Amino acid sequence: MDIPELTDADELSCGVLVIGGGTAGTMAALTAAEHGADVLLLEKAHVRHSGALAMGMDGVNNAVVPGRATPEDYVAEITRANDGVVNQATVRQTATRGFAMVRRLERYGVKFEKDEHGDYAVRQVHRSGSYVLPMPEGKDVKKVLYRVLRRREMRERIRIENRVMPVRVLTADGRAVGAAGFDTRTGRFVTVRAGAVILATGAAGRLGLPASGYLYGTYENPTNAGDGHAMAYHAGAELSGIECFQVNPLIKDYNGPACAYVANPFGGYQVNRHGERFVDSDYWSGQMMSEFAAEVASERGPVYLKLSHLPEESVAALETILHSTERPTRGTFHAGRGHDYRTHDVEMHISEIGLCGGHSASGVWVDEHARTTVPGLYAAGDLACVPHNYMIGAFVYGELAGEDAAGLPPYPGPLPAGQVAAAHELVYRPLRQPDGPPQPQVEYKLRRFVNDYVAPPKSGARLSLAVETFERMRGEVAGLGARTPHELMRCAEVGFIRDCAEMAARASLARTESRWGLYHERTDRPGRDDAQWLVHLNLRKTESGAMEFLTRPVAPYLVPVEGYAPGGGDVRVIGEVLPEQVATAGPREVPPVDPGAVARAPVAAAAATGSPRILEVLDIAEDEPEMAELAPYLDDADPAVRRAAVGVLTETVPDGTGPALAAALGDPDPLVRAAAGAGLLELVEVLPATPALEAALTTALDSPDPAARAAAAGTLRALRLAGRALYARALGDPEPRVRIEAVRALVALAAVGDLATAATDASREVRVALAKGLAALPPDTPEGPAALLPPLARDADPLVRAAALEAAAPVGCPAPLDALAAEAIGETAWRVRRGAAVALGAAAPGLAVPALLRAAADPHADVRRAAVTSLAAHPATPEVTTALRAAASDPDPDVRAYARRALPA
Repeated sequence: MDIPELTDADELSCGVLVIGGGTAGTMAALTAAEHGADVLLLEKAHVRHSGALAMGMDGVNNAVVPGRATPEDYVAEITRANDGVVNQATVRQTATRGFAMVRRLERYGVKFEKDEHGDYAVRQVHRSGSYVLPMPEGKDVKKVLYRVLRRREMRERIRIENRVMPVRVLTADGRAVGAAGFDTRTGRFVTVRAGAVILATGAAGRLGLPASGYLYGTYENPTNAGDGHAMAYHAGAELSGIECFQVNPLIKDYNGPACAYVANPFGGYQVNRHGERFVDSDYWSGQMMSEFAAEVASERGPVYLKLSHLPEESVAALETILHSTERPTRGTFHAGRGHDYRTHDVEMHISEIGLCGGHSASGVWVDEHARTTVPGLYAAGDLACVPHNYMIGAFVYGELAGEDAAGLPPYPGPLPAGQVAAAHELVYRPLRQPDGPPQPQVEYKLRRFVNDYVAPPKSGARLSLAVETFERMRGEVAGLGARTPHELMRCAEVGFIRDCAEMAARASLARTESRWGLYHERTDRPGRDDAQWLVHLNLRKTESGAMEFLTRPVAPYLVPVEGYAPGGGDVRVIGEVLPEQVATAGPREVPPVDPGAVARAPVAAAAATGSPRILEVLDIAEDEPEMAELAPYLDDADPAVRRAAVGVLTETVPDGTGPALAAALGDPDPLVRAAAGAGLLELVEVLPATPALEAALTTALDSPDPAARAAAAGTLRALRLAGRALYARALGDPEPRVRIEAVRALVALAAVGDLATAATDASREVRVALAKGLAALPPDTPEGPAALLPPLARDADPLVRAAALEAAAPVGCPAPLDALAAEAIGETAWRVRRGAAVALGAAAPGLAVPALLRAAADPHADVRRAAVTSLAAHPATPEVTTALRAAASDPDPDVRAYARRALPA
């Protein structure tokens, strides 16, 4: 498809813009219209079939029906289920308005189960509180709502635009003024001007990867990819509780709900493989999921929903509900396995993670009127942070948002041009790179990392790896390719998933405690910390684009709950949360700066070429060419052809390869020179050490290219070509790599006298190479190594000192090296202490053993291991034996192993 011009957008206008046509969005649109607003409802699919509700609903989980429960009971229940971190004012709205919503839905035609007296047949699932209200024909809820939307009086107020996907909420002067997106069928760019914006895009259900690996096999509606979470974040709204994940017990391999809320009132319950109940938690919560996960992982697993003990009438009733309302494919799944509830209990497992206010406590921060922290922007349903809100809560907050938003005036000004242009670029970027990675590949990779690093139980290290990974994947998401409007939609969703993944990882890092059971279980921060963390953890996007964290105090409770005492206080800005150091295992040790280190110049990019001669030279490679056949290509005017010829030369190795590669070290193109140097080092074991090769390599030592000189010096050394004078001259080369090769060559020639200048070389790496080389010389070498090691053992650089001390051991650690080593046991740098411990293995026992006994208790395991190994070289005195026995129980397995080996039999 062609990319539409930015100026060619379909421009829409309304009083209230509702984004998302599911549970909350439908109710928001109806309510805003009833209050006189001009409503535009955008849905990226089709409102008739969209949202989680379109799959049907088997019952209401949180019906506070007068006479069966009180709002106060319900608010207290939700507070306990969420470990006290609750804005009770928001929860109370669902508790006090939920029954009226049930009655409203009844007026629309939704059916709720009633008993013989016409009273609501509320069931008790938990040990306290009766809140579950079955819906015998719940499969038709969305159909009923759509019918209401299409009534004439509603059509006059509500415009529905199906197949339109917003990607950004637009803001001006700090308030929401519209949205920008595109048509998922035609690809047309769409902008909307609005007086208020209501986000109702559902949970971020496509976050973790299901055990099946199927991208769309999620527990939540898979079209809910975190669109609203990302749009609210980029609009500057606060999100809260993003570290509190949704994790559910599901049917294994089916990934659908086990439906305890349906089955338990009929007598079903969860059991381990022995048929024993094991859930202590009295409410759907992270604590319950912790108990569930522990049982699954124990020898008592797997876990089942037990139904096989029920009478026929109960099983038949459950089949009617579960196989027609909740998931119509469920009956097919069980039948395919030859199972039914009369003969088989239902094996369960744990879902992938998601973000969902309705089933946990995460989402966009809202007050009791569904207002976000951005004026004119509202959030409702599973997107909003109203804990355990479920379906009735989504309807209630859709109603609240519609009521409040209807009173805002339309936005009269121009839409923000910069934001509109950025949205246009975000949408159509994949079309500019149609051959980029396809969405399924990048999304699978992204969500696999969510499982690897973010899913509980969590740790700071894994979460830090997650942050680094999701930052890196910004580029991969930006590189996605697409060709159709549908693919554009999927690419935009991957961007939303990445945003949510980063929010989840950073928020989990920020809350340095464990809370909500499995939802936020940190193995490195076990235990709840109410003194510091009985607060809401919120995040927002700053003007600079950073993700900033803050805490909001838990407001004083409307309903007291034993065990929790919110302390109030002020909003506290934490700032940006950065990952821990995970690039290396253990503490990162930054070595001193080496003033003579190699300056790594960027390699020039290869010039584009279409020369057919590249194909010719590659074709020649198949026939084992002679040098005469390759020579014209090695002299070709096109450097790409010459580079290809060097590659063929290295692969086929005809006679004369060495001199030809050495000559190519003088090529004017840096990539050809690099290829020739790599070829020489690759073939150094098989190249004949001929005078012609020596002459060509000696010439290359005068090249202005330091990499070419280093390759020539390395090849000369390995082939033992050239003589002492050439290598002594090379010690003055400006390139450290050349000087290192010269040191190694002079060591091989036992030319110790020429090495003295290397002991004061500007490059640490040259001095380290010298120390290691001296260790390879016999102690009786004329002008012996012992003369050069003491200055190196006193070097200002700890890595040089460490190398010199280690080199002292092979030469017997004579004076003054033995005293230097004993003194170095107290050094700050652990590498120096380890080198000293190695050296003392060859020193006299009277000086060595006391120092080694100290080293055997060193805080660094590598030092202790070296000390234990060196102690074994000394007489087994009582002190040495005692130290070795203590080391045999060392926390480090290497230290233990070396100590046990050193102990006398």
